[in-house]
Amino acid sequence: MSTLTVTAKGQVTLRKDILKHLGIKPGSKVVVEKLPKGRVEIKAVPKGDISELFGILKPKNNKKLTIDEINDIIADAWAGKK
Repeated sequence: MSTLTVTAKGQVTLRKDILKHLGIKPGSKVVVEKLPKGRVEIKAVPKGDISELFGILKPKNNKKLTIDEINDIIADAWAGKK
């Protein structure tokens, strides 16, 4: 466990061993999530190419839906049926 000091500006500097553990290098971005009971979680934002996201929402069964099927799904969702 590391103890860090908060500056007068409210900033905290992470030590090199913590940065290395998170895989953070100069120019990297981090996400800080507020958790209950005054806790936070810091995660490195993964670097990647936009092409890695292609197909992320593609259905696993590769079933093609018709416009009518899509409209039925949307109507059911709005009606709270799903």
